[in-house]
Amino acid sequence: MEAAKGSGMDTKPNLEVTSQYATPGEMEKLGRGELKRLEDAELVTHYLGGQRFAFNEIADRYQDRLLNFIYRTIGDRDRAEDLVQETFVRVYRHLHRFDPSRKFSTWIYTIASNLAKNELRNRARNPLVLFHSLRKSWEADHRPLEFEDTAYRPDDLFRKRRVREQVEAAVAELPEHHRVVFVLRELEGKSYEEISEITGVTLGTVKSRLNRARNRFACIIAPMLD
Repeated sequence: MEAAKGSGMDTKPNLEVTSQYATPGEMEKLGRGELKRLEDAELVTHYLGGQRFAFNEIADRYQDRLLNFIYRTIGDRDRAEDLVQETFVRVYRHLHRFDPSRKFSTWIYTIASNLAKNELRNRARNPLVLFHSLRKSWEADHRPLEFEDTAYRPDDLFRKRRVREQVEAAVAELPEHHRVVFVLRELEGKSYEEISEITGVTLGTVKSRLNRARNRFACIIAPMLD
């Protein structure tokens, strides 16, 4: 998979997994506007009922959000794109097992979270993988700035990018179990209940980890912003 260019997170991964499930005729029959008005659970029902185009809308709806979440968790954009692809493969394979009494967003984030945590564990056991990940970060630091938004002056965009990099660096220093809840709450806006379900820990544990993550994050980020 080709890496996303520049510093932004707006480049979508090439989700080949979705292209084989819907024909242009199917997509045109329902219409993009009508698709976007459907709830997640309705899309699942349409897909399980044989309307394959519904999976494309699920992928379009979640690919950027999952990419941001996984990237912020593992700190490697290229690998995050691979894991987004793997998330959708697993969703496709197990969609018939989805419990409609649950929120679909919680279910798909649980899959993505588990893949991200497995990646971190594998990386910790493999120093070579960690080295290559760090090298990619070094190379990314030397890429020229890309000022996508012409409404801002270059110095404003530089400061904005610098702050974002500092936040990502601080998040990356958090322990894995603290980082996941921090990203889900502070960057993804998930409720405590959703985080509890996604991570598989109690509500009290979520709140405790989040409190510690916030305190640790504040200690890490403060010197960077001086």
